[in-house]
Amino acid sequence: MSDLAPTAVAVLKHIVRSIVDDPDAVTVEVDESGSRPALNVRVGDGDLGRVIGRRGRTAASIRTVTRAAASKDDVELDIEFLD
Repeated sequence: MSDLAPTAVAVLKHIVRSIVDDPDAVTVEVDESGSRPALNVRVGDGDLGRVIGRRGRTAASIRTVTRAAASKDDVELDIEFLD
């Protein structure tokens, strides 16, 4: 877990693990190389579509909830879903 935004990382992992078929394959990495820190989410084969959802609505909702949790950590984050 990250020291940067522990609440946001925990919330993000919980939400994504509850959506996918293989919750053990979910990983969340913190990338601080950009202008704003990013949480990079990787899921198992075939689960990315479930996380993104139709027209990206599920991903947008996950981003909204995770950013709200990050505000508790006093951090602004980007959330990226990677293959």
